[in-house]
Amino acid sequence: MTFKMITGMAGIAADYDGYILDLWGVVHNGHHPYPGVLECMTKLREKDRPLILLSNAPRTNGFVITFLEKIGVGRECYDYILTSGDITREVLATRNHPYLKKSGNAFYQIGADRDKGLEDGLDYHRVYSVADADFLICTGLADDETETPENYRSLLLDALSRDLPMLCANPDLTVMRGNSSHYCAGAIAALYAELGGRVELFGKPYPEIYRQAMERLQISEPSRILAIGDSMRTDIKGATEMGMDCVLVSGGIHAEEWGLKDGQLPTAEQITSTARQHGFSPKYVTGHMVWQENAL
Repeated sequence: MTFKMITGMAGIAADYDGYILDLWGVVHNGHHPYPGVLECMTKLREKDRPLILLSNAPRTNGFVITFLEKIGVGRECYDYILTSGDITREVLATRNHPYLKKSGNAFYQIGADRDKGLEDGLDYHRVYSVADADFLICTGLADDETETPENYRSLLLDALSRDLPMLCANPDLTVMRGNSSHYCAGAIAALYAELGGRVELFGKPYPEIYRQAMERLQISEPSRILAIGDSMRTDIKGATEMGMDCVLVSGGIHAEEWGLKDGQLPTAEQITSTARQHGFSPKYVTGHMVWQENAL
């Protein structure tokens, strides 16, 4: 498995016609953009090369746009944004899924109050007891500062006893917020599946979100798109399976695993070991997404 260590995007950007960027761990850390990332996004979009932000946020893109503006990532920094929440809402709207075709309209939501809006304007209603639900929507943990998936075991066992299917609007297991790791909806979905529950996940690394991203970029050939992400499990896996070249940003979700700080590059041995575990490799590895390439 071969890959190249780089310290900036300037040397490779012109090889592609458009870009897919992850948000958490690539553009921002949950509190503010990483140093140099906004300049890099501007440079990437020069010569009319489009850039789409692809996020496993369990909210529709309007909520994410508002959040990005609050932390200093303006609408002028990118062309499009697509979230796993958008994909989940589309499934709810069309009911084009086996879990919904014969289901009622009552759902029990596992997640924080901020994870709202997936059912807005649709013929569904939220209930606050698993006993009243026809299916589950998982958007995360109610309090990801203190809780773990184990806090939900009894609730999931109750749902399992009623054979309630789960739609998971964020496949991520964890996310970095600042310098700390927090569980995401995917971790609860994994526990439910382990218990025997029926689970469907939407977002990265699954093909539909990439197909829709390509439509928005108006690029039909995956090899002409460069995908930049911080998660081997979602970002790199999904893009690789679509036939896109990938940049793994080591300063995100894998930084703690590799003992890295402030966008340090991992060793070649660390990347090789991780790539072997996953069965695929990024084409490039960088510390943080910046433009100017410096000597290694």
